[in-house]
Amino acid sequence: MHLPFWLTVAALSPAIAPLAVYTRHTTPRLPEAEGHRAGHHGGGSAGYRLLVLGESTAAGVGVPEHQQGLASQIARLLAHKSRRRVDWQTMGTNGIRMAALLDQVHNATLPEYDAVFVSMGVNDTTGLTPRKRYRQQLARLIQLIQHQQPDVAIYLLSVPPMHQFTALPSPLRQILGWRARLLDGQHQQLASTTANVFYLGYPPLSDPALLAEDGYHPSANGYLAMAEAIARQL
Repeated sequence: MHLPFWLTVAALSPAIAPLAVYTRHTTPRLPEAEGHRAGHHGGGSAGYRLLVLGESTAAGVGVPEHQQGLASQIARLLAHKSRRRVDWQTMGTNGIRMAALLDQVHNATLPEYDAVFVSMGVNDTTGLTPRKRYRQQLARLIQLIQHQQPDVAIYLLSVPPMHQFTALPSPLRQILGWRARLLDGQHQQLASTTANVFYLGYPPLSDPALLAEDGYHPSANGYLAMAEAIARQL
C-alpha cells in the first residue's frame, strides 16, 4: 500500500468521485481500430517478428485502422531502419485489465515472435488495482509468455502519462497520473530484475494533437510519436 496516495484519495474523494462519474458519462467512447490485425513492412522473406499485446493502445483505439496503430507503426520504422522485412501482429482489447489479459494468454497459443510488446496499465490505474497484485499479475504474464517462447524478448511499455489526458479534469487527472506512475514503477522494477525483459518509455504526450478526439487515446500522430520513441530505444 502506498499510504500517501491513499490518504490523498481519501481527502479528495468528495471532489474526485463525482468528477469520475461525470467524465465516464461525457467522454466519447471510440471504437477499436478496424482492418487486419497483422501485416508486414519491408520486402524479402520473413525477418523480425513482433507482437503488441494489451489494452486499448494494442486495440488501436483512436485511429480508424490498425495500419495506423502502434504495432504497424513500430514495424514500419524498424523495417526502414533495418532494411529488412518486419512482420507485425496486434492483440488488444479495449478496457481489459491485467487479470483478464492473464486469462486470455493462458488460454491461447501465441505464434512465434522475436519480440512481444506489452501495453498495459491504464485500466488497472482507473480500477485502482493494488500495486502488489498488479506486479504479481504482470510477473505471471511474463512467465506465461516465456513458457511458450523461452527466447522471446519482452518489452514492457510504460504506463501512459494520464496526468496529460485532456479528457480528465483536475484534480482527477493528477490523481490518476500519480497512480499511473506508481504502476509504471512496477514495469521498471520487473524489467530490471527479469531476464530478457526490458522497459521502454513513451514520449510525453503534452501536445493535444497527439491525442484522439476523446482526449484519452492516442491519435495517429500520437501512435507515430510512441512508435518513434520505442524504435529509438530499440
